[in-house]
Amino acid sequence: MFTTLPNDGVHVGMVKYLAPLPAGSARFRLWLVAGMAMNAAVLLVGAVLLLLARTPLAGVFQPTVSWVLLFALGISLLTGHAFLVSVLLAAGRLRAYVWLTVVLSALGVLAVGVALAAGWEVRWALLAYLLAQGGTLLVTMVVAARAGLLPDMRGRISPAALRALSHFLLMALSLLLFSKAVDFAMRAVMIRYFSLAQTDLWQAVAKLSDNYTMVFSAVMGSVFYPRLAALIHQPAALSTYMRTVLLLLAPVLALGLGALFLMRHWLLPLLFDQHFAAAAPLLGPQLLGDWAKFLTWTLLFLLSARAQVGRYVAVQAGSAVLYAVLLAVLLPRFGLLGAPLAHAARFGVLLVGTGVGFRKYWLPASTV
Repeated sequence: MFTTLPNDGVHVGMVKYLAPLPAGSARFRLWLVAGMAMNAAVLLVGAVLLLLARTPLAGVFQPTVSWVLLFALGISLLTGHAFLVSVLLAAGRLRAYVWLTVVLSALGVLAVGVALAAGWEVRWALLAYLLAQGGTLLVTMVVAARAGLLPDMRGRISPAALRALSHFLLMALSLLLFSKAVDFAMRAVMIRYFSLAQTDLWQAVAKLSDNYTMVFSAVMGSVFYPRLAALIHQPAALSTYMRTVLLLLAPVLALGLGALFLMRHWLLPLLFDQHFAAAAPLLGPQLLGDWAKFLTWTLLFLLSARAQVGRYVAVQAGSAVLYAVLLAVLLPRFGLLGAPLAHAARFGVLLVGTGVGFRKYWLPASTV
């Protein structure tokens, strides 16, 4: 949640505005400075709020001032890495993005292994994980500098650039409020409505979904969105690109998610525990909803690429309200199965709505 505003807001805007620009140009430097300034402001606000609150994290421990400061340092380093990665993606440096992601993951796992072997408490193991990943910033800086993507960034901060990036910050804020916060509230509702054992079955299916969703998001954010941002002022090429991507994604996603469904009785016990095999009936509607979700997100990238804040926030808010209504109707009638059914119905409705709204981007020109 602490990285949502920079990663899903500022960095998305950076990719949009940097993608068409030559590295090192005056406008390129302008956007870099504005992005750094906005990230610094967001991180400072987050650190102050956490220092003021300092409530027990996940019911496990009470964070001290020193822990919060180290946490803020780790988040800042990790955000700096993600910032430079967005610059690399805007410049089409996909290979660098891939191996930097591998380095990031390896350092985190290594740090946790060392912390566990040394018998550290959970609070310090978490910090070790975060700070080790944040250390990737040094490597990323070297890669970006060698690619000529770190020009001299001294100079004024452009108010116009800050205003433009703030639009993306608002979109990320709506994502935080209407998506991530809803997910936390959803778990609380499930625990109140069902037993912990039943809730864990739903949580296992949701966790499996989260994992392949991260893969989808990484691929789309690193390959699809930068190209989309570069084509945003070329309507004909943009429509052709969107149509090609959607015609490829729809069957590929169906095949991949269908394979997971066929393996559900073997996969769930393998990834979790034997008793999680009872979650198999929940997986079908979850996978169907995820298929619709991925296609919906692909279309909604157009709102980000066009910086259409009002429409983006409206879709996020409408999606959250629709989900709440569906849960209120389906949970009492279908029990635990009502949660994935509500998920599938929610994104089914959104897919139809976005498909109609963006039909000129995926239908042949002669049929629009």
